[in-house]
Amino acid sequence: MSEAPLPHELVRFAHNSERQFAKLLDFYGIEWTYEPRTFTLERDREGRPAQAFSPDFYLPAYDLYIEITTLNQKLVTKKNRKARRLRELHPEIRIKVLYQRDYLHLLVKYGLEPPSQLSEQLGEGAPLRFDVDGAATRAAPGSAGAEAESA
Repeated sequence: MSEAPLPHELVRFAHNSERQFAKLLDFYGIEWTYEPRTFTLERDREGRPAQAFSPDFYLPAYDLYIEITTLNQKLVTKKNRKARRLRELHPEIRIKVLYQRDYLHLLVKYGLEPPSQLSEQLGEGAPLRFDVDGAATRAAPGSAGAEAESA
């Protein structure tokens, strides 16, 4: 007898980090919806939407939107600006931006698969280790505790 697929297995996510976050929510039985609503943040002179924002997740039990940001700083700044504008226009809407350090901390804390962007940022070869503040580093080959570049 096969079990029904979990919600995260039924959605096509834009980024692997979103899939991993949904998998974590499913594991803990937290209901979520993926990009359920698009908020208009700015309109042009004719009143048509000129800028919009679709947060990644909505958690109904918490009445909270979640935006996952694990990409480059330019995109982080843009997403922060959109979240801030959403709060200005809709103070009743609760939104939380999860930054890369938050996301990596969740992956380590809950033992999810290694995030793809870590191998891209840190390179292959040396074993991956995590220090106490959640930053990931690659140990230099042959040096157990050597400091390496931080993610």
